[in-house]
Amino acid sequence: MRLVLFNDYTPGVLRGDNVVDVSDVVVDIPHIDAQTWMRGLIDRFDDYRGKLEDAAANSEGVPISDVRLRAPLPEPTRIACMAGNYLENGKLPFPTDREAFLKSPSAVIGDGDTVELPDAPVPHFHHEAELGLVIGKNSTDVPAEKAAGHIFGYLNFMDVSARGVNPNGGSSFFWGKSWDTFCPLGPVIVTADEVDDAQNLDIKLWVNGEPRQDHNTSDMGRTVEETVEFITWITTMKAGDVIATGTNHVGLGPIQHGDVITEEIGDFGLLTVNVTDPWKRTWPRLPLNKMSAFESSIRSKSQSVE
Repeated sequence: MRLVLFNDYTPGVLRGDNVVDVSDVVVDIPHIDAQTWMRGLIDRFDDYRGKLEDAAANSEGVPISDVRLRAPLPEPTRIACMAGNYLENGKLPFPTDREAFLKSPSAVIGDGDTVELPDAPVPHFHHEAELGLVIGKNSTDVPAEKAAGHIFGYLNFMDVSARGVNPNGGSSFFWGKSWDTFCPLGPVIVTADEVDDAQNLDIKLWVNGEPRQDHNTSDMGRTVEETVEFITWITTMKAGDVIATGTNHVGLGPIQHGDVITEEIGDFGLLTVNVTDPWKRTWPRLPLNKMSAFESSIRSKSQSVE
């Protein structure tokens, strides 16, 4: 099943190219806001699944082109993101040590929304296309062999990053990752039963129609189950929380004012966002490794002038 929020954050089920309004089916779930509504539905999904399937089967719905899809989880309580976690197409002989960070819930935006680049001393901003896991129930210290029972579903996850911010001489995940609008996700949650093999999903990303990232989840250093094990070993995750499983860095590059970024994982549908920068800064359209060299040269020139 494919769950969405649309228009005024109304819950729906995607049926082919149409969206079926299921708000009447789940009206008894507490919904002080859209996130609470979706969290309650995920937590009690087994109780509602049959009713949702009936609603989808017995309604034509409305064309997806006639609605505005929202982020299906507008403000997860926790967004835990793996740092790295890919073998970079075999360039790394073994996984790096486990590391992760928390991304601010206020960073979430949805399909068609806009990434706003902040006024910050940043060498450049870039995209990271990732597979997102949606947690289905309270999850603490979950062993990998039991992790599948805690994964409700999957979605497109885009980790927008401010690269090269080094306050006090060291890198900062907070400066780099948690700006408002830096977490596009959606536009649908695909329930886990519809994903045959989470370790064999193609992840693709384009900027202005030009391909940037193209990798497969088989290149992960640690599987989705091992990722759940690591994250829940450190922090409890609950229904409606999200884990981002990391990215393959091949193809990463800068984003800037006027760009349109599109991500697609398997048959999850397209997640497309715009980029705006009030200062209209520009950077060379170089891959990540060459951008690092470019930034070093700029810093050297600046220091020599000083």
